[in-house]
Amino acid sequence: EVQLVESGGGLVQAGGSLRLSCAASGFTFDEYAIGWFRQVPGKEREGVSCIRSSDGSTYYADSVKGRFTISSDNAKNTVYLQMNSLKPEDTAVYYCAAGPGCSYYYTSYDYWGQGTQVTVSS
Repeated sequence: EVQLVESGGGLVQAGGSLRLSCAASGFTFDEYAIGWFRQVPGKEREGVSCIRSSDGSTYYADSVKGRFTISSDNAKNTVYLQMNSLKPEDTAVYYCAAGPGCSYYYTSYDYWGQGTQVTVSS
């Protein structure tokens, strides 16, 4: 059974940091790309970052470049999203997803986690 389990969300003040984790199981981890998306009520799911497990290539949305860092521990089948200098507009439910390649379009991904809430207070 494929599973993606996010953790690490919470409440933080603006300027603070959080590290999200996405633990994957049930598929061959290094054959997939893992993306992070976020969504606020009433808006479409937005691509934040992605890492290609096979070669470590990374991609970031312009809104998070320089503040967020994605990394992968292939031995643990886990992807991390280090989020620094958080802003209130980063508040959202964050999801990780697995797909055949990195894409900012949520429809490109096959498997999804349940999401973790990140709230940044001003």
